[in-house]
Amino acid sequence: MAVHAHPDDEATGTGGVLARYAAEGIRTVLVTCTDGGCGDGPGGVKPGEPGHDPAAVAEMRRRELEASCAILKISHLEMLDYADSGMMGWATNDAPGSFWRTPVEEGAARLAELLRRYQPDVVVTYDENGFYGHPDHIQANRITMAALAMTGQAPKVYWTTAPRSMMQRFGEVMREFGGDWEEPDPDEAATMAEIGLPDEEITTWVDTSAFGGQKYDALAAHASQGENIFFLKMGQQRFTELMGVETFVRVRDTTDAPVPENDLFAGLR
Repeated sequence: MAVHAHPDDEATGTGGVLARYAAEGIRTVLVTCTDGGCGDGPGGVKPGEPGHDPAAVAEMRRRELEASCAILKISHLEMLDYADSGMMGWATNDAPGSFWRTPVEEGAARLAELLRRYQPDVVVTYDENGFYGHPDHIQANRITMAALAMTGQAPKVYWTTAPRSMMQRFGEVMREFGGDWEEPDPDEAATMAEIGLPDEEITTWVDTSAFGGQKYDALAAHASQGENIFFLKMGQQRFTELMGVETFVRVRDTTDAPVPENDLFAGLR
């Protein structure tokens, strides 16, 4: 079970493992917490700009999400459908019904119902900072960990991350393909430097390069979102070279499988 904040998050960080384990015959469950209504509208119109309709954006992104799930062969899609909170500091953080404003206990209780129904052996979500500080990602971590406590279940639990070595390579590729990409200011650069983990702190490296085509196509299904255009500009081969290994930190485990490991199901097979 992968617990993500928005439509398209499933493709970038976990598209490879979802496709790989589906191909192995493992049931895969995707839970999305928000409707994605703070994403880009048609023509790239941004939230708050004339012509941006959050309800219409949410409906468009639902269709894109369903297409992505079909590409990745995801067995079950569950949508909690809270309102997208937008980026940290936006007024939408505190809008009625936003995921960020939702009490953790409420969201956790709904997720706990899904945990009881599906009884996953492995659960994947974000780290406590939501990887880069997005409020909906942070909230997804909070409700996931709280839901696990509610159920008393003991699956292997992983948080998505990225090795610092890859983040450096990512910056190089952005300069290669971005064209108008600019160096961040010093404050932003310091924040970016804290994203991910030193390579030696990552517990789990899963080779998903054989499923790079599916991952790329799943992301392409979310082509309405401007942040994805950079990845799609690379083409499938370069995308797979950069994104063909997915990395995680194992935070709960009862199998005693040694780390580093190359399989989320190590110790369970």
